[in-house]
Amino acid sequence: MGRLFLDANVLFSAAYKKDSALLQLWKLEDVTLVSSRYALEEARINLPEAAHARLDKLAARLVLYEAGPAELVEGIILPGKDMPILSAAIIGKATHLITGDWKHFGKYFGKTLSGVLVLPPSVYLKKRSKTS
Repeated sequence: MGRLFLDANVLFSAAYKKDSALLQLWKLEDVTLVSSRYALEEARINLPEAAHARLDKLAARLVLYEAGPAELVEGIILPGKDMPILSAAIIGKATHLITGDWKHFGKYFGKTLSGVLVLPPSVYLKKRSKTS
């Protein structure tokens, strides 16, 4: 069973559009969806108020972890705002960090950082469909 840590941009995109393709993540039965209050608040701040209720509904299925001291792989370079995301994913024992942040996490896509495989949502969902 996988543990998918959802970054703020994934939460935002899933809540922004009623028919977002990312809602497929919430339909997966053999995974635990995890995130952090930090990511949830970042998504909420950027969403129009009309989408807050959708975000709240999606958040009800999340197990939330907070960033803290985490054992990081040496050489990881991320902006300060992204370190709490990776840290919370590690603390939450996520198998995957699902993020659409190509700018900051793109160089780590397909790599495992401190036990967490970093993937964009489209790649994760495509891999899932091939194994189903």
